[in-house]
Parts: sequence; structure tokens; C-alpha cells
Amino acid sequence: MVEPGLDRHDWDGEWQQLEPLVRDSPAEALPELHDLIERMLRERGLLDEDLVATQGADPELLAEYVTGSDVVARLGRGETCDPGEVASVIGGSRSLFEYLLNEGTAP
Repeated sequence: MVEPGLDRHDWDGEWQQLEPLVRDSPAEALPELHDLIERMLRERGLLDEDLVATQGADPELLAEYVTGSDVVARLGRGETCDPGEVASVIGGSRSLFEYLLNEGTAP
């Protein structure tokens, strides 16, 4: 049996571990932050296993995820992204994280 709040505790701990990397090397931290957000969205039932939005998922909420996916893909291809764009995606990821942690639909 899974204890309620266990995911929340794990997610919060994972975010806290990434915080120093976010401060020191935001572009390097972004893929790991994005992976955490992606897992949270799947576990909250907002993305399916193929990373497609589920019925009823808020498009505005998922817009932050989609923007992050684009930037992470460009970084993965070795493209240079503007530091302001990376910072914006990290800020959006932080907002999405807080929403999913505190208000998102329970799995």
C-alpha cells in the first residue's frame, strides 16, 4: 500500500537536491527539472505514457511543460539557448512544480 503524501515528499526532496545545480548551472539543471515535472504530470494523470495530454488536462497548465520540452530538446541537440529563456523556463517549471505539489489532481 502506498502511503498518501509519499510522492509529494519524494518530489519535494528531489527538487531540493536540484536547487544548488539550478543556481550554479541553470542550463545543465533544466533537463533534470523537466524530467521531474514530466514524471509529476504523468503521475497526476495529466499526461499519458506517450506524453500526450489527457482529456480534461488544462492547456494553460501544460503550456509551461511544452515550452520546457522545446528548450530541453534544443539544449540536448547542443544548441545555445538565451540565458533569459532558460531562466524563464526554470521559473515556469518552479510554478508548475508548486501547483502539482500543492493543488494538482491526486493520482
